[in-house]
Amino acid sequence: MSTQLDPLSLSADLLYAVTTEGGDPSGLCDHLATLERAQLARALSDRTAKLAFWLNCYNAYVQLRLESESESPAGSHLERWKFLTRDRVPIAGSWLSLNDIKHGLLRRSKHPWGLGYLPRLVPSSFERQFRLPECDARIHFALSHGAESCPPIAVYSPADVDADLDIAVEWYVEENTEYDPDRNHVTIPRLFRRYQGDFGGRDGIVSFLESFNAIPAGSSPTLEYGTPEQTTAVDIDGEADPLRP
Repeated sequence: MSTQLDPLSLSADLLYAVTTEGGDPSGLCDHLATLERAQLARALSDRTAKLAFWLNCYNAYVQLRLESESESPAGSHLERWKFLTRDRVPIAGSWLSLNDIKHGLLRRSKHPWGLGYLPRLVPSSFERQFRLPECDARIHFALSHGAESCPPIAVYSPADVDADLDIAVEWYVEENTEYDPDRNHVTIPRLFRRYQGDFGGRDGIVSFLESFNAIPAGSSPTLEYGTPEQTTAVDIDGEADPLRP
């Protein structure tokens, strides 16, 4: 394990520790919690650094909290919501929730239930400083939900994060989309609807699917969103609930 104490190394080492048998994340958590905010700002000076850092932190803390008997959600919507919204992630002197990282920092202050169009109300100064410059829809295919159907958890670095996210998307769309050429119809996971604004609406979803070879170029198929049971084994946040966007 790296002994470097820069934020990016700490986030990568933490995720490695929690996904490796016998890893000890406690000291790494302490280092992340006590980082100077100025030090974090220097490390997260560009988009790829922010993207890699927050993906690593989110996935690491999902696993850490799932492994904690006192924190693991019991299965009800209320408990899963508490799991996501409690401030249990200490970073650089600030207490964050998993929702703060996902919707505030990675999705650039978007509301969890706004279909990707509504802003998150009153983002903190920490969020405004360290959020991504724009929402990158590929994050939805890289965040851990504690389910067996999730893709393998990767440790991200600024140099490789874009290429690694493309791999995660390719894996997901190959496993979870079905194109019918006779009907020019594609069935896709509900997360595309739930976060359609992140993809740029219907036309953006079609372009996204084309770019990852889920549909033929220029096909412009009709879209059908699969049922929650068809798309994910969720998991911890209730996002597959058909009554919620």
